[in-house]
Amino acid sequence: MQCALDSKGRVENGVGYVKKNLLNGLELSDFNAINPAARIWLDTIANVRIHGETHQRPCDLFEQERVHLKPLTLLPYDSARSFTMRASSQFRIALDANKYSVPAKYANTRVSVKAYLDRVCIYYENELIARHVRSYDRHQDIEDPEHPKALLAQRRSAREQRLLMRFLALSAKAQAYYEGLEQHRLNARHHVRRIVALAEIYGEHAVGRAIEDALSFRAFSCEYIMNVVEMRNRKLPEPGALQLTRNEDLLELEIEPPDLSAYEVNDDQETS
Repeated sequence: MQCALDSKGRVENGVGYVKKNLLNGLELSDFNAINPAARIWLDTIANVRIHGETHQRPCDLFEQERVHLKPLTLLPYDSARSFTMRASSQFRIALDANKYSVPAKYANTRVSVKAYLDRVCIYYENELIARHVRSYDRHQDIEDPEHPKALLAQRRSAREQRLLMRFLALSAKAQAYYEGLEQHRLNARHHVRRIVALAEIYGEHAVGRAIEDALSFRAFSCEYIMNVVEMRNRKLPEPGALQLTRNEDLLELEIEPPDLSAYEVNDDQETS
């Protein structure tokens, strides 16, 4: 414990020496100029003085120690803050009030996180699965557009399977009709989707019957199914009572006598 305290005192004394001899009274127009100024101070003052404890110049001691120094590692020091956590069901990890995405398949999975000053790296079993630019804002949701694609494709596939099952339940011949759609139409699923929508409007029995009729005529189209269903669902007006005219009724017609006065005027003119 005493050795640790002594080491701490030596470090603090060195910091105090730099403050009093280099920084005290130093005026610099730019902070970037402090490194050249410190280099000059080391070469001309600090490293060439006689040290109070070693009674030697620091530059001479450094030359004695140089032969024992080892080269720096080629790999940079990993300065990241590392921790492990479980990704959420929305395939997100939380860091400093922000959320970062991982691939959807790692939802609810424990992952390793390395938070650097400029980036966030996420690993699963030592494999890098996500990399993001680190954000210092708050309550941001940072998502890689590639991460949800697998989940969206899976959900789309599940919807398509449910749609197909509903279509096949309309009729015992729906499977044969679907195979015909795939052979004759470029987008069979589009026709299936329209036919299922017709079943919601007109009922499954009516659409199933139309599928059977269309199959018999080899008419593979959602438009044909719609025409058949609409024709059968169309309500025609009720016929009225038939009225028959009897011959006796025709004989009882009353016809007004013709007006012959115009002929009488013509006869008088010819006589005169």
